[in-house]
Amino acid sequence: MTATSAVPQKKMLAALAGVPQTPPPFWLMRQAGRYLPEYRQVRTQAGGFLDLCMNPELACEVTLQPLRRYGMDAAILFSDILIIPHALGQGLRFAEGEGPVLDAIRDQQGLLKLDLDGLHRKAAPVYETVSRIRASLDERTALIGFAGSPWTVACYMVEGGGSKEYAHVKRFAYTDPVGFNRLIDILVEATVEYLSMQIKAGAELVQLFDSWAGALSAADFQRFVVAPTRRITAALKERHPGTPIIGFPRMAGLNLESFVEQTGVDAVSLDPGVPAAWAAQHLQGKVAVQGNLDPVLLIAGGEEMDRAVLDLLETLGNGPFIFNLGHGIIKETPPENVSRLAGLIRDWKPATRD
Repeated sequence: MTATSAVPQKKMLAALAGVPQTPPPFWLMRQAGRYLPEYRQVRTQAGGFLDLCMNPELACEVTLQPLRRYGMDAAILFSDILIIPHALGQGLRFAEGEGPVLDAIRDQQGLLKLDLDGLHRKAAPVYETVSRIRASLDERTALIGFAGSPWTVACYMVEGGGSKEYAHVKRFAYTDPVGFNRLIDILVEATVEYLSMQIKAGAELVQLFDSWAGALSAADFQRFVVAPTRRITAALKERHPGTPIIGFPRMAGLNLESFVEQTGVDAVSLDPGVPAAWAAQHLQGKVAVQGNLDPVLLIAGGEEMDRAVLDLLETLGNGPFIFNLGHGIIKETPPENVSRLAGLIRDWKPATRD
């Protein structure tokens, strides 16, 4: 940001432009979800989870629910990172108590089933949801669009669901690098198209979720996280100059520095394992930082949560900072603890130092 640039009025966008805000803006990953009784009520109307994601009226409603309760500085589109493989034509269902189940793609033959030409037609309800949300927000609340990053989405596509070992996806990458790189290329192109349409529909910033970045070696992190993210950010910045991009390479550890330096993101979201003081010293001078309260502390509440929140604010709040969790809200979280958190953030003032 240059000295002559105008500071955006919305706190989220100002922080992402590198301007510290007091108190900092805040939003919470999975801020719309099962911990809210009003969400559970809507969920029963929708049918399956995927049905809810693809119903613009209901998806807009659940996006707005936490804002009515807590007044976050940003709304995030209610959707799922697996909309892209679904829109590409891969079979996807959400099994109750089991999570996502996909028709696994484990070789180049499987890639032939993916159809980039059908992406926007199948994802059209998501774009309508974005438009509805944007039209419903006040002038202080920013709208976040999002997608899963290619590595993480590839993990689900190849494994056929969640995984602990990532054996199938790594085997594909190591034994058929040409085929696996083709999958990554498809996902880079699809992600650029998908996020670009979200921006056109009204998203003011976007976040890339790379939930399984921590499963990779340093060399593979460069190949499958840094390089695809750099391609996505470059393409989006060419199409939509001035639209900020947040990267979230979860559990990246020491790879965070190279991620920040090489991808072109405007901010990096931190998991709970990243020391705030280290982030302030090594990352915050380069990009805005977001995070990184342990979501379990939000379940526990009380003085332990208060201390952790205030420590984060004191450590990171003097630079460009967005308060968030280190991952998504857990369904057992008491809603009153989120209210307490919101109050702590809003009442915070930096400690005066002699």
